[in-house]
Amino acid sequence: MQAKNPDTNARPIPQGPIPIRPLDELTIPPDLDGRHGVNRADLARLQITADTDADAIRCFLTEYDRSPGTYRIYQRECERLLLWSLIDCGKPLSSLNRQDFEGYLNFLADPQPSALWCGPKAERITERWRPFVGPLSESAVLTAMAAINSLMSYLVDAGYLLGNPLGLIRQRRRKMSAEVGGPLRAVASTDEIDKIERFLDTQMWQAVTDAIEAMPKDGERGRDEYERARFLAATLYMLAPRAGELESHRMNSFREERGLWWWHVVGKGGKKAKVPVADDMLKALIRYRKHLGLSAVPRRDDLTPLLVSVKDGSPITARRLNQILKKIFNAAAELLPDDAEHKKEKLRAASAHWGRHTGITAKLDSGIDERFVQKDARHTDARTTQRYIHEEEERWHEEAQKQRLHWTDKKTP
Repeated sequence: MQAKNPDTNARPIPQGPIPIRPLDELTIPPDLDGRHGVNRADLARLQITADTDADAIRCFLTEYDRSPGTYRIYQRECERLLLWSLIDCGKPLSSLNRQDFEGYLNFLADPQPSALWCGPKAERITERWRPFVGPLSESAVLTAMAAINSLMSYLVDAGYLLGNPLGLIRQRRRKMSAEVGGPLRAVASTDEIDKIERFLDTQMWQAVTDAIEAMPKDGERGRDEYERARFLAATLYMLAPRAGELESHRMNSFREERGLWWWHVVGKGGKKAKVPVADDMLKALIRYRKHLGLSAVPRRDDLTPLLVSVKDGSPITARRLNQILKKIFNAAAELLPDDAEHKKEKLRAASAHWGRHTGITAKLDSGIDERFVQKDARHTDARTTQRYIHEEEERWHEEAQKQRLHWTDKKTP
């Protein structure tokens, strides 16, 4: 009897479990690589060189190779989604549907089994590397879903996917809520514009400056770290940059035009902008440059990093920047009085991005016109800037203090 021809349309047999590895080390079996994903668009529409989901993700990430901070966030979230799709769903990323993404929201809130998905931070090249350290906070889930939505929208625009199933989930703020008798879940909720709360108030910022002033200055390395910390704090407070911008920009981004100094910055999405450099910021720049042995102000060909490593003068990474600030914030928390425990906790939780929020809030609180703060912050929508305005609520809260709790504390005989 003549053997039957194999069914060329049959799906390949899975080739065993997929290990938890970063994107560039991931080996994906043919039945899961996305060539035949159910959400794939007609090949005639394809605008990128990508046959598989992994290739498509790489094309997306390449768009951000000049924005190191954004690249790292997008790489992390793309890897997490791809691994979850392959391992948890057993399907290509290009086959995920709306219900799958709802499940992924819940997964981010509590990645299980944790022994498989979570682990302490480790180098990507090691076998100890895991996509998660633990469950994501509400804000981290928001960041993850924003990054994934950017990926899916890009793949639709590139003619790789037919549609974006994530877009079917109402784009509202996700909250973490505890179900009765059940685990934490991510659920869609209100459409209101939330106030920005991840900023340091005047008392906390004073503690930050005090902590910097308390840094040791007796040795060369100590002085280097102190002067860098002073300039870093001034830059965050006066210019409100993103961490990745401090990593990628050089001293020649400060430029004089008709006697006025500006910081020229390339921000999110490659958008170019300039931010006015106030006199106090210019003094901070001159001080730091003189400490580095540079001219008072930079020339157009000055490629010195904005923040330099005290070891070799190389630019410090956004990750290292965050580590430096974490140390400063923790020291600042110890300087706050005992009755400010809530502020101590907030400082210990703060990250580099809180510096940007603090700078924007300080601009508004100092009385700078909201229109100009919007330009300083490089917000496309004025409503984003308005999220930093707390004045009305602070007055409201102050009025509430007029009501007192009259309580007679009668001692029990």
